[in-house]
Amino acid sequence: MLTFIARRLLIAIPTLLLVSVFVFTLQKLLPGDPALVLAGEDRNPEVLAFIREKYRLNDPILYQYAYWLGGLVQGDLGVSLRTNQPVLQLILDKLPVTIQLAVMAMIIAMAIGIPAGILSAVKKGGPIDYIANFVALSGLSIPNFWLGIMLILLVSVELGWLPASGYTSPFQDPVRSFQTMIMPAFVLGTALAATLMRHTRSAMLGVLKADYVRTARAKGLGERIVILKHAFRNALLPIVTLGALLFGELLAGAVLTEQIFTIPGFGKLIVDAVFTRDYAVVQGVVLCTAAGFILMNLIADVLYFLLNPRMRATL
Repeated sequence: MLTFIARRLLIAIPTLLLVSVFVFTLQKLLPGDPALVLAGEDRNPEVLAFIREKYRLNDPILYQYAYWLGGLVQGDLGVSLRTNQPVLQLILDKLPVTIQLAVMAMIIAMAIGIPAGILSAVKKGGPIDYIANFVALSGLSIPNFWLGIMLILLVSVELGWLPASGYTSPFQDPVRSFQTMIMPAFVLGTALAATLMRHTRSAMLGVLKADYVRTARAKGLGERIVILKHAFRNALLPIVTLGALLFGELLAGAVLTEQIFTIPGFGKLIVDAVFTRDYAVVQGVVLCTAAGFILMNLIADVLYFLLNPRMRATL
C-alpha cells in the first residue's frame, strides 16, 4: 500500500513541475503590462522603472522562473502585485471558503445523483427512469449563472428566506454561514448530481447483468440486499473516480457561481488576479489547484485499491 502511494507521489512531482512551466510561460503572453497597472494613471517613468526592478519584470523569463521556483521550493509563492500580501497567505485565506463550498456541493450532488442513478437503473424503462433522465439532462443543460440568478430572485428577493450574497465563516456564525452557502452549493451540486446520476445509472446497468447478481437473487436474497450490497458495491469503482475528479473541479473554484453570490473563494481570487495582471497570484492559485487535482486523484486511486481486491492482488 505504501509503495503504491509512493509511486503515485513520485509521478506527481514532474506533473506539478510541468504545470508550473506552462502557467509561468503562458501568462507572459497575456496582453498588458503589470507595471502600468500598478503605476496608476500618472505612469511616472521613475515609478515604472522602480516597479519593474522590484518585481524583476526586466529579467529574462528563464531567470524569473528560476527565481520563482527557488522560492516555491522554500514555501514562498511570491508577493501579490496588487495587494502586496504574500500569495501563500492569500491562498490560505481563500482555501477554507472554497473547501466549504466544495464539500457542501459534493454532499448535495451525492445525495441527489447516486440514489437517482440507482433507482433509474433498477427501474429501467419505467416512469422513474424517464423522470431521472429528464432531471439529469435538465441539470446538465441549465447554466449555473442562470440558476443562481433565478434562485436569488425567488428565494432571497421574493421570499426573503436566505441572504442573496456574502460569506460568513462557520467559526463565527455556523447558522449564518450555512444560510449564505446553501444556495451556491445547491447551484453547483445540481450540475454535479446530473453527471453522477448518469454515470451511476450506467455503472449499475452493467453490474445488474453480472452473473453474481443473478446468483444472489437465485439464493433468495432480498432485492434491497442484492442492489445495495452486491450490485452497488461493485458499481462504486467508476463512481469513486468520477467523484474525485468532480471534487477537484470544485476545488479549482467555481468562478461564475462565486462571482454571482460574492463568495471570496478561489474563483473570485483568480478572476481579480487575471484582470490586474497579478502574475504571482495566478501562478500560486493554478499550482495549488493542480496539487488539489493530484491529491484527489491519489485519494481516488487509494479508494480504488481498497474497493478492488483484484488490484491488491497485482501488487
